[in-house]
Formats: sequence, structure tokens, C-alpha cells
Amino acid sequence: MERRHTDIELWNAFKAGDDAAFENLFNKFYRLLYQYGSKFCSDKEVLEDCIQNLFLELWQSKSQAPVVSVKVYFLKAIKYKIYRAISNNKNGNKDLPLPDDLAFEFSHESFIVAREENKEHLDRLVTCLQQLPNRQREIIYLKIYKDLGYEEVAELMQINYQAARNLLYQAIKNLKEHFNSLPVH
Repeated sequence: MERRHTDIELWNAFKAGDDAAFENLFNKFYRLLYQYGSKFCSDKEVLEDCIQNLFLELWQSKSQAPVVSVKVYFLKAIKYKIYRAISNNKNGNKDLPLPDDLAFEFSHESFIVAREENKEHLDRLVTCLQQLPNRQREIIYLKIYKDLGYEEVAELMQINYQAARNLLYQAIKNLKEHFNSLPVH
């Protein structure tokens, strides 16, 4: 099984010259950028051009600026690119500040897509939960779904406080590993 790289690992590999990391970043974030960008821009050609330009400029500059969150970096960049494209089409002024009120639209289709994505994530989560050992499933249910405190969980499961904390930590760690190992549809 191939190890999944974190966003920051991909970003750093790209900055170091790894072409495959750049391709992975593009493939990983294109759909998110398109969906987010479509909330600001209904012109699909302009939106696709903005995404392509973002990645082209990124490729050409290989910015050395530190990035804390690759996802946030891309979302801010595409919003900026869309705003600039819209501003240039309206009045040719490239130096306008980015407004707080840039139109953000929800369409019926966006809710349908989001609902489908949420259902897919939920199905993946249920599959992963079923792969956990019984005690780990139980502690996730009690702590997360029933919102019990560690003291209550420890008493109910007949373990000490620290054992409850450790068990939940291990359960969440295993859940993440299972979730990340499932193929995305």
C-alpha cells in the first residue's frame, strides 16, 4: 500500500523540485478549488483559467514563502485570482483591494454535491469504525457520540482515567489510518 503524503510534505517536495508532488497537489486540490471558486464565479471558463493560472504561476515561481496550510493557501489564492479576473473584466484596474463582500453563492447543485460528498464521507467513516476493535468502537461511541466525560467513560468501561484517554487516542489514531487508507471515489 502506498503511503499518503500530507499536504505540507507534498508542498515541500514540490518546492524542492519534485514534479510528481506538483502533479499530486494539482490533482488533490483541483476539485476543491473548482467547487470553492464556483461560489464566486459562475463563468466556468474564467474559473478554469484562474485555477490553471494559479498552478502555472506556482510552477514558474516555486515560491519560498512558508505555508502553514496548503489548503488555506490555495483557497485564498483562488479567491484572489477570481477577484482579479472579475475586476479586470469590469474596469481594467488590477490594483483593487480584495473586498469582504465578494459574492459567495450557494446553488441547489452545490447542496446536492455537498450532500453526496458528506454521504460518501459518512459511508467511509462507518466502514472504518467497523474495522476497529470492540473496545475502541465503544469508547468512540461513549466519548464522541454520547459526549461522556473521561471519568464517566472510565467508570462505565471499568478502566482508569488515563487508560480511557489512551484508548480514545489509539482509537482515533486507528480510525484516521483506516480512513486514509480507503480509496476515494
